[in-house]
Amino acid sequence: MNLNRIDLNLLVYLDALLRERNVTQAANQLNLSQPAMSNGLRRLRELFDDPLLVRTSDGMTPTERALELEPLVRDVLMNIEQAVQPRSAFEPGEAQRVFRIMASDYAESTLLPTVLGKLRTEAPGITLDIMTPSDVSFLDVERGKVDMVINRFDQMPQSFHQIHLWDDTFACLLSPENPVLEDFSLENYLKANHVWVSKTGMGVGVGVDPDDVQRLGWVDAALNKLGKKRQIRVFTRHYQAAMTLAEQNDLIVTLPNRAAQLKRDNPRVVLREPPLDIPPLELKMAWSPLLQHNPGNRWLRRLIVDTARELDGKPPTA
Repeated sequence: MNLNRIDLNLLVYLDALLRERNVTQAANQLNLSQPAMSNGLRRLRELFDDPLLVRTSDGMTPTERALELEPLVRDVLMNIEQAVQPRSAFEPGEAQRVFRIMASDYAESTLLPTVLGKLRTEAPGITLDIMTPSDVSFLDVERGKVDMVINRFDQMPQSFHQIHLWDDTFACLLSPENPVLEDFSLENYLKANHVWVSKTGMGVGVGVDPDDVQRLGWVDAALNKLGKKRQIRVFTRHYQAAMTLAEQNDLIVTLPNRAAQLKRDNPRVVLREPPLDIPPLELKMAWSPLLQHNPGNRWLRRLIVDTARELDGKPPTA
């Protein structure tokens, strides 16, 4: 095949079609008319001598050949973008742009307020669209629909880029009227009623099985190693809700210390160290390889990493 006869725009069309699995949505993404995209798909089918996308009950389904082409086409386009992208393409002080960030409410409460304060000074034209873990799937991130995700992750696709932001210890939050405070031992901790709070990873959540210790997270895994189990009376995925429940005089909330510190001036709760050793949690940021070399994304990622290091008492990145 003579490369001089190939329209490289067709690779852009193919990339969009494989991301969206929908002709209309792919056309909208590239600001094209639907007939133009349909014509592009026809030419792609001729070029590769394959249907590429076939209409099924699940929508437009890629063929085996299309799935083989998908990573190759993305690599080609990323390399071209990197080669032609000016080094000074992103000027934060002049940028008018929306960044979509998926963040747990733990990260949203402890990290993003400081990030937002810096943006107001350094890039006042930037808007953040902060999404919850339930709003986003791994596929959304892979396709570059979300700029970055900030959370704790038990697992993540190997293709994603990621960086460690900080480690956090745990603290207990409870009412000053809670009788367990008279002797905050492990024995009394286990006799008390607890609020479980967590939202790891992303995607729509499912109900929690109180007996599935492996999926309950750091606190219950640490207790399980001691052959112990706590009495969980409330399960929630929202740290703010959990911290409010801590004001009730018969509940204990064990949660990341940085979140608990947000309530240190609240007279209706007190903070205590947990009466057991709990391994620290890791807060990470991840993003699609499609956005690895995007100048705007690189700038914002650097700002977030430097902010996390600053809050963690560490020097900024070199």
